[in-house]
Amino acid sequence: MDGRYAPSPSGPLHLGNLRTALLAWLFARSAGSRFGLRIEDLDPERSRERWVESQLGDLTALGLEWDGHPTRQSERTPLYEEALDSLRREALIYECFCTRREIREAASAPHGPGPEGAYPGTCRELSSSARRQALDAGRRAALRVRAGGASVAFTDRLQGEHEGTVDDFVVRRNDGAFAYNLAVVVDDGEQGIAEVVRGADLLDSTPRQLWLAARLGLEPPGHVHVPVVLGPDGQRLAKRHGAVTLADRIELGESAAEVRAVLAASMGLCEPGERPEIAELLTRFDPEQLPHESAQLVL
Repeated sequence: MDGRYAPSPSGPLHLGNLRTALLAWLFARSAGSRFGLRIEDLDPERSRERWVESQLGDLTALGLEWDGHPTRQSERTPLYEEALDSLRREALIYECFCTRREIREAASAPHGPGPEGAYPGTCRELSSSARRQALDAGRRAALRVRAGGASVAFTDRLQGEHEGTVDDFVVRRNDGAFAYNLAVVVDDGEQGIAEVVRGADLLDSTPRQLWLAARLGLEPPGHVHVPVVLGPDGQRLAKRHGAVTLADRIELGESAAEVRAVLAASMGLCEPGERPEIAELLTRFDPEQLPHESAQLVL
């Protein structure tokens, strides 16, 4: 499959999520490509089966369909273990006992690490005695990669040229769960994803993922980072804006077709008041004409 949408079942999809799903479907189908659905349920503390059912129902109500059965990251852990073993063989993995607070403090210190939020490398060359001390104190280790501050450049289909510095990011958390940046790279490579369509808020994570794909010998996908959806106040759409889910809008008397039309209008695919079917949206879709600015929804 060449395109995909990969929601995390930690809550209902809001209109911004649904807009991205619709765009991902349009990009894939307009290219004559397959479109897959992947449930990113690696976080046992946040993932809930009821949200899987809710999300699949919302996507179906909008008229989206996908090829094959949805895959689940929770069922793909042997692939992630294999990827970790490959990184270990290349001496690209090390244990990290740092807490989030310690990382924040190191980042705010004078002459701290360069990019905002970058890991300062505290545990990169940890001595055996320091490691033992951390273990004796009851700390659990996360696993990080040795990226060495590599610079990775790529061309985003919508955002243009982009370059980022890759810090030593986490590939397995200290609770044993595999990290998003590892899982998404392995999944996209193994599933043959040719183009990833997702929100622009994930743009800065792409250099990490491209770096990791190269280390694992995987073919990297192309990327389309679409602008995030804004609420009436101009801030990123969130629950505080009120009725922001499909269920909310239906409760207010709107139909799924009307919600789809609002999302389509934000992409320039229809005029206010139109109710085009999903097939009509596909015939109208032109990736080159997609607005580059964030869409502001009036709820």
